[in-house]
Amino acid sequence: MAKLTKNQKEALAKFDKDAVFSLVDAAEVVKKINYTKFDASVDLDIRLGVDPRKANQMVRGVVTLPHGTGKTVRVLVLCTPDKEDEAKEAGADYVGLDEYVEKIKGGWTDVDVVITTPNVMPKVGALGRILGPRGLMPNPKAGTVTMEIGKAVQEVKAGKIDFKVDKYGIVHASIGKVSFDTPKLVDNARELIQTILRLKPAAAKGTYVKSIFMSSTMSPGIQVETKSVNN
Repeated sequence: MAKLTKNQKEALAKFDKDAVFSLVDAAEVVKKINYTKFDASVDLDIRLGVDPRKANQMVRGVVTLPHGTGKTVRVLVLCTPDKEDEAKEAGADYVGLDEYVEKIKGGWTDVDVVITTPNVMPKVGALGRILGPRGLMPNPKAGTVTMEIGKAVQEVKAGKIDFKVDKYGIVHASIGKVSFDTPKLVDNARELIQTILRLKPAAAKGTYVKSIFMSSTMSPGIQVETKSVNN
């Protein structure tokens, strides 16, 4: 077992690791125990009572966080020339098609989100082996394959994120930065949780939300009380 660093020991000493906290209290604890020198991300890990191996129990969706993620999101739009101005005016960082397809084939993936139009998906589809493992492959369900390029770019820049339950039944998502005040973190967390609740598969039986943990980069996880969520 790895030894705890001095900072980790100090963080653990500031709260009861066996306690279960309300969303508000969890956010306050996460802010209190952060010891990074940078503006760390705050994340939620939500374990669901689903079997992701079954198609009828897959949980995937998008949510626009009311206060954004606090991150600068780099957006690449792959589109035909007639959509380029719309993408640029909406704030896309990179816009084009063939030149970026070739760059990606060469290993370039220095972006956070890729948005495209349906008519160029045959070209984009060939990049699946590169974009897929990095979570960058455009997907209609996530709103990143659309003819409304400008709207899609604006939403992503404003804090729209997509999430998907992993093979262990857990949804991992960033809900802000430790520099956010507590109400903003709580608002973002509630928006994500409520969205996941609305997506509960009909085939999911028993307790849907099994556990929620909030943490910041490199901090211990703070357990969030789930009873009110499941009710």
